[in-house]
Amino acid sequence: MEGVEVKSDFGGVFTGKTVLVTGHTGFKGSWLSLWLTELGANVIGLALPPEAQPNLYEQLGLHNLMDSRLGDVRDLDLVQKILRETQPEIVFHLAAQPLVRRSYDEPVETFAVNVLGTAHLLEAVRKTGSVRVCQVITTDKCYENREIDYAYKETDPLGGRDPYSASKACAEMVVSSYRVSFFSKPGAASLSSTRAGNVIGGGDWAEDRLIPDCARSLMASHPIAVRNPRAVRPWQFVLDPLSGYLKLASLQWVNPQNYSEAWNFGPRLGSARCVEEVVDLVLKAWGSGEKRDAIDPSSPHEAGLLQLDSSKAMERLKWKPVYDLEAAIARTMEWYRASQKPGFNALDFTRGQIRDYAAAALKAGLPWVAQAAKASL
Repeated sequence: MEGVEVKSDFGGVFTGKTVLVTGHTGFKGSWLSLWLTELGANVIGLALPPEAQPNLYEQLGLHNLMDSRLGDVRDLDLVQKILRETQPEIVFHLAAQPLVRRSYDEPVETFAVNVLGTAHLLEAVRKTGSVRVCQVITTDKCYENREIDYAYKETDPLGGRDPYSASKACAEMVVSSYRVSFFSKPGAASLSSTRAGNVIGGGDWAEDRLIPDCARSLMASHPIAVRNPRAVRPWQFVLDPLSGYLKLASLQWVNPQNYSEAWNFGPRLGSARCVEEVVDLVLKAWGSGEKRDAIDPSSPHEAGLLQLDSSKAMERLKWKPVYDLEAAIARTMEWYRASQKPGFNALDFTRGQIRDYAAAALKAGLPWVAQAAKASL
């Protein structure tokens, strides 16, 4: 992005800071870790080895750009040891079992990772005096979903029918309890939680997610199997919620207690789309391909309608999503298509998409990048 000093984005808060990202080997964790290195942070990761092959963590070569520690957040002693050794100033907790369908097969693992793992991380944070900002990333599925035409706000009741959703609602309760019990005193770390929608972007290779399934089918010249065509979700490009996390963390750093609460970072109201519409946009962006009906009445329950209200973040943080759904899908499929070309350099391509996103944010007048642009002129 010509004329813009990336390290000055978000007020330059992350430059030179030691930042711990749990779950850094996952899809969102890899994007966040790379962006933080671009912002000049000293990034430390704690996560299990990546499961998918291929995976974005290895494609980016993130082990060369950050201090990567492999381990399980279910191991309290290990989590405490890593925080004690590395003394992070800012913590983003993304380590999780993130799949709804897998939670039906592995419910105990899902609760152990998502609930107890969160408690372990927060226990380690409260015993590590260097931490000034801690952000726990959960999900829009933490809300008690009534499947009505309503966008959930941060004040709405938590709940969950499937083990994944229930585990994330429980994680939110753990955060709230630790916030009131241990992080409400003057001088304590600022503890927030963030809830995003269905995040899409290049480099997601997980099983049982719509966009990776679409990409795999298209690459193999197979029809896309559509198993839940009418399900409506708040789809969003990965950098939209990540920009919200970074904006929130930068404000938490400057004024810790004013932002220590829960925040939604979803797409614009009214932009949620059903699965079938998303698949049609994927086919349009790819330029070829077909879809097929794969509805299975015996499949585990998945919510049919889910929407987020992000007006609080838009008003108080001056954050807003940059890409609409069409642009989000176009950028996503550009990444997958490029990945099939000989000599594809995932690191350069993904860095380029981060810079393109910042340029679009600047054009949209968002203050987290506009300040950097002014400083560089």
